Amino acid sequence: MDIRFNMFDNEIALKFAKRFANAGTVITQSPLPKSTQELVSLRASQINGCGWCIDAHTKEAAAAGETSVRLNLVAAWRESTVFTEAEQAALALAEEGTRLADAHDGVSDETWSHVRKHYDDDQIAALVALVALINAANRLAVIVHQKGGSYEPGMFDEMMN
Repeated sequence: MDIRFNMFDNEIALKFAKRFANAGTVITQSPLPKSTQELVSLRASQINGCGWCIDAHTKEAAAAGETSVRLNLVAAWRESTVFTEAEQAALALAEEGTRLADAHDGVSDETWSHVRKHYDDDQIAALVALVALINAANRLAVIVHQKGGSYEPGMFDEMMN
């Protein structure tokens, strides 16, 4: 499958991408740990089958010092020992927030309770916004068949300013 539409070569799409990236800046500048941000983005992207976002968030996490062991185990985080309880709560929220149609209540009270136990209000605001934002990014990339493999860490930093 070839890319259907290059979102970076269209004026309207590029304007949108810049505003979208600016919304993401609120999250990246929040007190939510960068490693948690990348793990959550990676897990949602895996669920949504977004090769572009999996590529980007794996490489950004590695560039920020994340280990290959943890990156390789994100898809099986429940069956691994390398994530903190706080990260597990964030990953559970990411999964439930991504799979809203799979449960009539959306995010379970149990998951929400775990999130509240490990994160303060500012971190929770960033985490909820992140789950929404990465799901939107996944949809954009999947709709146009944006392929993974060519992403380089920080490649859009200058363009988005």
